[in-house]
Amino acid sequence: MGLEQLIADCKKNDARAQAEIYKLFSAKFFGVCLKYSANYAEAEDNLQDGFLIIFNKIEQFNFKGSFEGWAKRIMINNALQKFRGVRFLEIVNENIAEEETVEIDDENVSLDYLIGIIQELPERYRLVFNLYVLDGYSHKEIAEMLDITTGTTKSNLARARMILKEKIDIHNGKKIPTAK
Repeated sequence: MGLEQLIADCKKNDARAQAEIYKLFSAKFFGVCLKYSANYAEAEDNLQDGFLIIFNKIEQFNFKGSFEGWAKRIMINNALQKFRGVRFLEIVNENIAEEETVEIDDENVSLDYLIGIIQELPERYRLVFNLYVLDGYSHKEIAEMLDITTGTTKSNLARARMILKEKIDIHNGKKIPTAK
């Protein structure tokens, strides 16, 4: 059965079609949820909630663009929902002329290590980093999604990159860790 037929059947509340859509996309969408969640359990909750929203709103999908892209956006928005309107209590310089470039030497770093240190970032930095670097959203889009200013998104991204660079440098033996 093709994806279009599965979607049509989901619009009729067919539980078997819903299970098939879940089977097709759950692994990929779990990765999306994990990027925007504090831990594994929260990611599982976000995945389940996201699929409930997808199935409740599937009538709105009109086959313009990919179903996967449409559903992924729902997953991201669901995971970010708890952050909307939350003010990160940090004063930032809104006059950032251009983004500071941080060169990260990641040739000697495993993917698992990179994922781990991204997960360790403070929540506000991790969210902005994932949205901008991994999912390709603009600062304006991120600002709207998180209900913050574009200056804050730029500042948070720069700080996330600096933290990651420092951890990678320490990992690669290029920097001696300092006591905090």
